[in-house]
Amino acid sequence: MAKESALTYVFSVGLFLDWLKEKSLSPGNVTCAGCVEFLSERIRSGITGRTAAKDVAALRAFFRFLSVTGVRRDNPVSLLESPSRGSRLPRVLSKEQVETILGTIKTDTPEGVRDRALFEVIYSCGLRISEAVSLSVNDVRFNEKIVLVCGKGGRERMVPFGPYSDYWLKYYLKEARPKLSSNISGNALFLGKKGKPLTRKTAWDRFHALTLQSGIPAKIHTLRHSFATHLLAGGADLRSVQELLGHADISTTQIYTHIENSALQMYHSEFFDGDKGQEDDFRG
Repeated sequence: MAKESALTYVFSVGLFLDWLKEKSLSPGNVTCAGCVEFLSERIRSGITGRTAAKDVAALRAFFRFLSVTGVRRDNPVSLLESPSRGSRLPRVLSKEQVETILGTIKTDTPEGVRDRALFEVIYSCGLRISEAVSLSVNDVRFNEKIVLVCGKGGRERMVPFGPYSDYWLKYYLKEARPKLSSNISGNALFLGKKGKPLTRKTAWDRFHALTLQSGIPAKIHTLRHSFATHLLAGGADLRSVQELLGHADISTTQIYTHIENSALQMYHSEFFDGDKGQEDDFRG
């Protein structure tokens, strides 16, 4: 068993060393942020919670060895929390992958503009598909840049949206929504055939077609997973993300990160303090 664990650690560290080489980094200068980035890429590749836990344990042991041998004084992964070994981590897209999928949408038809607005809002606000298709026109507050969302159990929450959603929602309401039906009844924000509220099935089908066109496998809910993970990686605290997602229990939110809040703040300061403008690139 010990030999098997040692071989597993060697494999994980080998992957890490290859990754460092690609990034022009070294074991002696990689930061906590770099380790987080490596583990995030591993998680996005679809590994299980058990494998991710082994990766974290291997990196801890590796950096302990470097500390003992005097290569470096600190252990950049000492604050990383291991995920549950029995759980499968949610698939998460990178920001570039999200942009690729959304950029695949052809916006030369009313349906295309609707889809762009819909999926921009889902990603920008971290909405469930049921919450998105249930939105009414009055739920969008453009002056405050927030949407009023009715989540599970009838719990309401206000979620801010970013400039991309702001643009596409305004364009959709002005140019596309009126063309989806000459006799719009009701106040549903996103419309399907004959002016009726868009159904979840239609949204699922439209998004599935986009993933096939873009060559990036994902589900609509993957946008919600990505929203949460990108916020946490950018320095948001777990409690704030819990409120934005509408989780009743913070333990549900914790699946998106296995990093202590202190380590998240370290990552945020190291990655963003050097260039404040990078935070403005986030769609949310």
